[in-house]
Parts: sequence; structure tokens; C-alpha cells
Amino acid sequence: METAESLRRSLAVTEELQSVVKTMKALAGVNIRAYERAAHAVAEYNRTIEMGLQIALQRIPAHALPPEHPTGVKLGAIVFGSDQGMCGQLNDQVVSHASRALLKLAVKRESQALLAVGVRAAGQLESLGRKLEGSVQVPSSTSGITAAVEEVLRKIEEWHFERGIEFVVLFYARPVSGAWYRVRGVRLLPVDREWINGLKAKRWPSKVLPQFSMDETQLFRALIREYMFVSLYRAFAESLASENASRLASMQVAEHNIDDRLRALTTESRQFRQTSITDELLDIISSFEALRAKPNP
Repeated sequence: METAESLRRSLAVTEELQSVVKTMKALAGVNIRAYERAAHAVAEYNRTIEMGLQIALQRIPAHALPPEHPTGVKLGAIVFGSDQGMCGQLNDQVVSHASRALLKLAVKRESQALLAVGVRAAGQLESLGRKLEGSVQVPSSTSGITAAVEEVLRKIEEWHFERGIEFVVLFYARPVSGAWYRVRGVRLLPVDREWINGLKAKRWPSKVLPQFSMDETQLFRALIREYMFVSLYRAFAESLASENASRLASMQVAEHNIDDRLRALTTESRQFRQTSITDELLDIISSFEALRAKPNP
């Protein structure tokens, strides 16, 4: 049976843990909004890139466009996870989804190059027997996303020029609503020909098309690189929003359990104090009765 001192310690530790959980909940909520705003902002930039591609495509012949299907059988995959824990099953779900998707692709494992975002995703991929090309640290804020995107872009260029990898896919969690998210796989390269053809056929909003003096092929390549940057930036932002949404859900469950524990400890402490008081009163009464029953000398 616990003593009064041990009950007081348990209550103090549980209250401190409750404070930590509330702080983490608040931080997760703030981070979710920040990363969702970042994803929304980059979506606006993506529309500008699409308008630029729409103009450049007017001068580029169909045979000059990149092929719809990669010519080789080599594949590069980027799996987005987390560096920190307490985010539920996010890493498990992303890695499991990526593993299943990679098994379905007609690409031999030795022809696959994997890059992990986050040490936890990297560890789980390696535990499944997957060989990694390296890992990228998860940004701690929106200001760090750009540097992380540039690091991934350098890796993709290395894959392309040194190993001939033209097929690149992304696996990450995308927020749905509240604390819910959905894991998705997105083809980054080669660019979707249906999307390209749709941009080319799309009607320009004004009567006059903008003019440009830059070589159309160079302009197209520059815009495609910006498209890749936007796609990776969105993947980072949405993955981070999902990580914090999962962490928020975990903290909500933890907070509920802590509240139950606090109520149980408080009830036990009150019962212990009441029992102690009752025992002391009984001792006093017993002592009084003993003194009263004692015969006078």
C-alpha cells in the first residue's frame, strides 16, 4: 500500500506530465497551422509556374517534350517520415505504404535507390532490409524547408546524371482534416504528359499571350525544376503538418489517460487521508476510554 509521501510524489509527477502534454498539444496545433499555411502559399506559386509552362509549351514541339514513361528500369524513391517520436503510427504507415508500392513496381530491388527524410523512417526501412542512399534531416520549422528541398534536389540530380535514374516517386502523409491524414505516393519524374497536354491546351485568361526572348527549351527546363521544387516543398510541408496532427492525436489520448490517473490518485489520496484521520480518532477514543476505565488509586 502506498504511503502519504509516495502518493504526493505520484500526484506531483503526474501533474508535471500533464503540463508537458498540454504544452506539446499547443505546439502541435501551432505547427499544424504554420505548415498548412506554407503548403497553401506554395500552391499559389505553383499556379504561377503552370502559367509560365503554358506559355513555353506554345513553342515546344511534342517530340521535344520528356517521355511519358522512363526509358530505363531504375527508380528513385523518397520516403518522408520524422526525426522525433510521439507521432503515433505515422512512420509505420508511410514506410509500409512505400514498401507495398515498391513491391508492385516492375523494378528490381537492386535498381531502386531510396532516400529517407527523417531518422525514424530510415531506421524502419533498414529494418525491412532496404538499402538507403542516405537520409535528410526533417526541418524544425518552415524556414528550414527550402534548404531541405535543395538537398533532395541535389540528390535527384546525382541520381539522374550519375546513375541514369529518370523515374522518381515520393511517399508522404498528407493531412485530411483535424488530426487525420492519408499516406500517398506521387510521381515526381517524369512529369505527367496528361498534365503537360492539359496546360498546353488550356485557354489563356487574356486575349494576348505574353512574349519571352529566352530559349523555349531552357525556359521549359527551368520551369520544370521550379515545379520539382514546389512539389518537394509541398511534400515537406504536408508531411510535417501530418506529423504534428498525429502527435496532437497522441497527446490528446495521453491527456485523457493522465486525467484518469490524476482522478484515481486524488481519490486514493483522499481515502488515505480519511483513513488516517479515522485511525487517529479511534486511537484517541481508545486512549480516553482506557484512562476513564482505570480505577482511581
